[in-house]
Amino acid sequence: MDKLRAMSLFVRLSERGSFTLVADELGTSKSMVSKEISRLEAEIGARLLHRSTRSLQLTTIGEGYLAHCREILERIEDAEGFVQGVQGQPRGKLKINAPMALGISHLSQVFAEFMREYPEMELDIHLDDEPVDLIENGFDLGFRAASRPFDSTYIGKPLMNFSYAVCASEGYLQKYGPVTRTEDLVNHNCFIYSYFRGQDIWPLQEGVKIKGTLRVNSTPFMLDVVKAGLGIGFIPDFVSADAIREGRVVELLSEVNKPRLTLYAMYPARRLVPPKIKLCISFLQEWFEKHQPDRD
Repeated sequence: MDKLRAMSLFVRLSERGSFTLVADELGTSKSMVSKEISRLEAEIGARLLHRSTRSLQLTTIGEGYLAHCREILERIEDAEGFVQGVQGQPRGKLKINAPMALGISHLSQVFAEFMREYPEMELDIHLDDEPVDLIENGFDLGFRAASRPFDSTYIGKPLMNFSYAVCASEGYLQKYGPVTRTEDLVNHNCFIYSYFRGQDIWPLQEGVKIKGTLRVNSTPFMLDVVKAGLGIGFIPDFVSADAIREGRVVELLSEVNKPRLTLYAMYPARRLVPPKIKLCISFLQEWFEKHQPDRD
């Protein structure tokens, strides 16, 4: 048997927790994945997994073996990365997780340029506003916004700073009245972003509790409804800036302090960072430095 392939399969299975998911990802059958793991268990002479109809659970030996497998596969990746780095020919796959809004507004542009510059690299990009565990889901790189550093499990490289804008259309304001103070928002139809930590409390001054007829997990979607004159949105400025500049929406309460966040390229901490990740982050930092608008 190909033990390295089996070890890689075992690591993937431990991360996904499902034979079906792994089989679908690899384009093979559930039974083939199960047989490969069974052969690995027979080869090493120990059971690695407790199988049931509902879940998979690592045995005590499986937990220890998993750590060794990860270390071995990481060292192989480091060795291959060393060769590519010396030859100056980056290649391989980068699995990337990013927020949907950022993917639509910025990442399609930056990664199009990256692909032209490094045609040997293969990108596997997943856009999803719901936070996911990068390590558990096998991502090499993720994008996260935060106001403070990450824990030691991850390393975050800053790419850009951003804030938020309270947005409404001229038509909405003419119909429902102006907003000149944060207190005015309680009398308006204010939309809620599903994954915003505050949910229905906007972080303006001491915090303003809002209510509205729309809850949505996409800020570009929210912006479109705001432009249609149906309510007010609290939207990241990298999503709303063009609409404000072009006059399709109006920024309200611009003088009120709002959260200022940093967008990070984030990756799991490890002894040696693969050259492909270093290369990608360097490219991203240069691109965002070039394209980020000046802010006060």
